[in-house]
Amino acid sequence: MTLGMPATLAAVAASGGGSPVASLLIFALPVLLILFMVFSQRRRQREVQSLQAALVVGDEVCTTSGLYGTIASLDDSTATLEISPGVTVRFDRRAIGTKTVPTGPVAPGTTE
Repeated sequence: MTLGMPATLAAVAASGGGSPVASLLIFALPVLLILFMVFSQRRRQREVQSLQAALVVGDEVCTTSGLYGTIASLDDSTATLEISPGVTVRFDRRAIGTKTVPTGPVAPGTTE
């Protein structure tokens, strides 16, 4: 027995390591983490594709940069948003981040 090591630690060191389950766990955890990341990314991609496919003129949306507006026109690659009455801006269609719940006009002097 080695000086300073408890008997159980000395026995484990002499036997060549821990259990095979512990060795398998060391390799399995990173693999499971990578699989989790891949599947969650695929799920997110499907959600974004379904949002893009469901866009129609008149939807209130928020872009990925945080600009709110109403879709005035759509084509395959661009979306024109009306951000204020008579003010339109063109965005790449992929820049549409989320649909928002339509809100009515806010009366002056009130807050939401």
